Amino acid sequence: MKRQDYISWDSYFMGIAMLSAERSKDNNTQVGACIVDQNNKILSVGYNGMPTGCDDDEMPWEREGEMLDTKYAYVCHAELNAILNYGAGSLQGARIYVTLFPCNECAKAIIQCGIKELVYVSDKYMDSPSTIASKRMFDMVGVKYRRYIPENKTLTLKL
Repeated sequence: MKRQDYISWDSYFMGIAMLSAERSKDNNTQVGACIVDQNNKILSVGYNGMPTGCDDDEMPWEREGEMLDTKYAYVCHAELNAILNYGAGSLQGARIYVTLFPCNECAKAIIQCGIKELVYVSDKYMDSPSTIASKRMFDMVGVKYRRYIPENKTLTLKL
């Protein structure tokens, strides 16, 4: 008889997105993403961080101040990193798991590359113009989005 207490696909992929978020150097918000195909094969992962080659120690991580003195002008979001990290062709019909609902810029990239479903944990910026725009675009083009429902199972990784 097979084991019955294994985790669902959603928990597996969201766990990978959450683990990816742990790579982020951002001291306020760590975001992770995991893209999978229709056969539940992992295609790519990403987390929010500075562009490749930009020294994390020399770049600003502040949230307030002049634009060029904050992280906002520089950080590449987890979703965009996952999309750009995929080097094997089309993401048409894929599903993306994210720990934070995407901003409007990432929503555009998700739509443009053909991802058809989004699963997210947090929607803490739901009232922001950026998130409202994301949902408006997703609704317009038929990208489904749904909140991840945790299984209330604790997994411990000892690394």
